[in-house]
Parts: sequence; C-alpha cells; structure tokens
Amino acid sequence: MKQFQFDYVNTEKLRRELTKIKQWCNNGAVSDVVFQIYTETVDRDEIQAVCDVISEDMPYAEYFGCSTNGNIISGCWSGHDISIICTVFEYPTSKMKILQYDLSDENAEEVTADLLKKVEENSWVKAIELVTTIKDMSMTGFCRGLSKAAEDIQIFGGGAFAPDINAKSSIVFSKGNGFTDHGVVFRLLGGENLHITSTYVTGWKPLGKVFHVTRSEGSRLYEIDHTPAYEVYRKYLNIKNDEHFFNHTLEFPFLYLHNGINILRAPTESLPDGSLIMTSDMESDVTAQLAYGDPGTILESVREEGRKIYEFKPETVEIFSCAARRSFWGNSEISKESQPFQNIAPTYGFYTSGEFCRTNGHVNQHNVTMVLVGMREGDAPAGKTAELYVEDGEFTGKMALINRLANYINAAFRDLEEAAVTDGLTRLLNRAEIQRRIGERLRSGEPLTLIMIDIDNFKSVNDTYGHNEGDNVIVGLANMLHKGIDVHNPSACAGRWGGEEFMVMMPYDLVYTIPAARDMCSDFAALEFPLAGHRTISIGVTAAKPEDTLDELLIRVDSALYDAKHSGKNRFVVV
Repeated sequence: MKQFQFDYVNTEKLRRELTKIKQWCNNGAVSDVVFQIYTETVDRDEIQAVCDVISEDMPYAEYFGCSTNGNIISGCWSGHDISIICTVFEYPTSKMKILQYDLSDENAEEVTADLLKKVEENSWVKAIELVTTIKDMSMTGFCRGLSKAAEDIQIFGGGAFAPDINAKSSIVFSKGNGFTDHGVVFRLLGGENLHITSTYVTGWKPLGKVFHVTRSEGSRLYEIDHTPAYEVYRKYLNIKNDEHFFNHTLEFPFLYLHNGINILRAPTESLPDGSLIMTSDMESDVTAQLAYGDPGTILESVREEGRKIYEFKPETVEIFSCAARRSFWGNSEISKESQPFQNIAPTYGFYTSGEFCRTNGHVNQHNVTMVLVGMREGDAPAGKTAELYVEDGEFTGKMALINRLANYINAAFRDLEEAAVTDGLTRLLNRAEIQRRIGERLRSGEPLTLIMIDIDNFKSVNDTYGHNEGDNVIVGLANMLHKGIDVHNPSACAGRWGGEEFMVMMPYDLVYTIPAARDMCSDFAALEFPLAGHRTISIGVTAAKPEDTLDELLIRVDSALYDAKHSGKNRFVVV
C-alpha cells in the first residue's frame, strides 16, 4: 500500500502531483487506486474542477469525498480548502467498491438494508467506511441498520461539515454519482491480504451535576429533570437560545451510557419551547452529565488508544475528528492529538459533524470524538515501528485555566452532593439516602438483608455525662460501621436512621449477614469511651422476601430490633 497526500493549490500543481503518482504506479504492482477529496469549500464548481482533472489524467482511478470543517494532512490540520489523498493498493487480492445513496430519516432503513445485501453478495468485505450528511436528521435508524452487518465487519466514518459550523450546507460526492446534500457514500474494503482496525478517543470528562432525562422522543430531547432541556445550558453555562447556540454548546456535550459505552452527544439546535434537537436519539429515563474537555485526559486517551493502532503496525492511519475538538484546541494546538500518528504511518482525515465507530457489535454515532483507523496490506512487518510519542500534558494559559476551573467545580459539587446525602455528625448516609438505596436494591430483586442497630440505654449517657459524650458514643459506633462495612463488602452501606438508631444494608443472604451482626455486637462492646466506658447495642436482622414492599421490610427489621431490646439487650434477633 502506497499513499500520496497533498493540498490543492491550482490545476498545474495538481497535474504535477498526478504525474508522480502515475510514474509510481507504472513501476509497481497496482490493484486499485482511489482518491479521497476533503474540502472546506462547498463550491461545487471548484470541487468538480479538481475531480475532472483527476478523471482526465487517471481515468481508471476512483474518487469520493465530502465537505469538512478542516482537513488533516501528514497528521496536522492542513489550513487549505481542498486536500487530496491518493491510496494505491498493491496486493491483487485487495478489493474496494464505492456506493452512494440519497439519505433521509424516511429511507435510512431501506439504504442500510440495500447496502448489507451488497455486502453479503461480496464475501470479501472486511470493512465499511462512510462519509455522510447529518444536518436535520437523526442517525439512530441508520446506525441501527448498519449494526446488522456481520459482527466481524469494521464500520467507521464521519459526517460531512462546512467551514462555518453554524451553516447547514454540507455535501458528499463520488465518481459517477455527483454531489448531494442529503446522502451517504460507502467504501467497501476487504480482501485476503487487507487488514483494518479501528478505535476511538474522547478525553471529555463529566462536569458537576447528574441529570435525569425525563422526556425524550427520538432525536428531540424535551425535558431534563422535568424542565425544558435548554435550561441546563442557560442555567449552568449562560448560553443563549439563539442562532449561535450550536457553536457555543459544541464543546459541552452530554455524556451518557449507550450500548455499553460512554457516548458524547451534542445538541444541534434549541427550539423556542426549550427542547433540543440532537444528532441522534437519546432515550428517556437515562442519566447524563455535561462534559468538558480536559487537555491532560485527552492526550492520555490518545496515548492509550493510539497504542492499539501502533501495535497493529499500519501503513496508513485515517482520522475522523469532531469539529468541536478543533474548536477546543484552536488551530495552533489541534495537531497535538493527531500528529503523533504521523510517526507511525501517513496520517490523514478531516474534521467532522459526527463520528461513527462500531464497538461491541453496535455502530454508534459519536460527537466530540476522534475515530482512528489503521490499514495495511499483508502481514505486520517484523520488528518495531516508529514510536507513538504524545507530549506530556503540561499546559499554560487557557488550557490550564479550563482544567483548574473544571477541577474546582467538580470538587465543590462532590462536597455539596456528599453533604446532601450524609449525616453531618457521623459521615454515614442520612436516613433519606439509605432508605432510597434500600428501595432501589429491593426493586432489583437481588439479595438484601437489613441490620437495624440501637445503642442500649443511650438516654442515660446524655443525662449522666452530657451530650458531648453522647456524641462520642454515636461517632464511635459510626466509625466502627465505616470500617466494618468495608470489611464485609464494599458495596454494602450504613446510615444514621435517627438519634441513636442506625441501619445497615447488606447485599447478602442471612447466612452471611448473621456473623456480621454478631461481630458488631462484640466489637462495639469492646470499645471504651472516655466517660461512658463500655456500652452495648441491640440489633434486629431480616432478609427481604420477593413479595416485600419497602414498608413491610422496614417494619419487620424494626420489629426484630424491638424484640432484641426487650429480651435483654446486647444481642441480635433475626426475623
């Protein structure tokens, strides 16, 4: 596999570059030649002029491309309107096929079904690359349809864009099919000796509050926490609901769990009613957080995911990177995350309106993400390739300020969040929070036992030694629970139920919980307080039954505690 990369300056220079490619092809084995044309201009006449020259000088070559928010050449933002990448396949077994379709919400299922039929007819296919228009449509049905492809087929690509990210104009095109502003171009790749791998990089981190998506229909997100979805951006980021909304929110997508992975999802538009139009569907009744770009985390993600590409030993690396990443870094810094791959192999691509990558069988549309694709013909060469060097995340100026402010916000939010669910004196969960967790565990149907604890004769401690000593006894029991719960199971939890009463939730059957209750009685009795000396506790224990309601479970454990206190104290009773 041989690749040529260059920016378009004028027709004369283009013909000189084509002459070099033809000379190289004439001196070697060639199975296919394809040009990828990425263009920041949407001037069809200008693009067509470039395509015509390629067709005239190399009529046997294929081409396809799309409009972009910027092009990547030699691992760096090119700064030119049109960039051209020519890949020459050398192995006779390597195969390629280009298909183009009109695409809309209405025909997405039909398009993907026809594509997969053609894939089945061509058993050599190992990968599907795509460039597509995205504006004004949900890509959920499209991704769902592509996910039906055989699981061993790689699927990746990017959404066409424009130099002005607020503009709705974007195009895709291919040889023999022309231009379309509502379409998709697929490139089928495969053959016995063609090898392809793909992965993705985010590096955006959750910021502050966890939100609940309370109403969403398709790609229209209506409500978050029962208020218009736009209010999240107005309240927390002071972003206005105007024509610049998309531009201002692009760097602050939502982060949520989808198809088993964390997905970033950016809104494209805010409507007058406060609902948001997303580039793909978001389900109702999921949790999501706003996310922000952390420079150090981004580069560490590049280093980690890039190692997969490095170990694959590719001959070319293709990048589909979100325009939001270019906006985040700025033109002077954006190459920090893409240039390292040029040390491994010729690296190219473009800045997208959305990124596609298949993970665990699912084709996901990402936002604010960088998809990496490694490709080679033949076996990986023996020995080492050039190192993947990603510079350390030491930042000054704007990047350092963003990082420090985000860390401050997250730390402050965690403090507030912890204060809202914990008891101030004991640092255990408060009653509302542990009751919520008990209810959640009960609804899950998983094993659940409760241990309810009361300090024996606690009123006499306050009356005899004062409330400070009473607090010492309460804190002593709380500290014992902090340590003991971790010993028995990190997922168990304890809370202050009220006054001198405590509740422990254990994710076990009684056979494991009874020894824990026995240890609590003996461990607490062994403690000695400065004035109150040794004290004791009474404990009630019960296990949840399949038919239990929360009230029935809590009444039963309270009854067990009552029996323990009225049968001599310093003991536990199981009901």
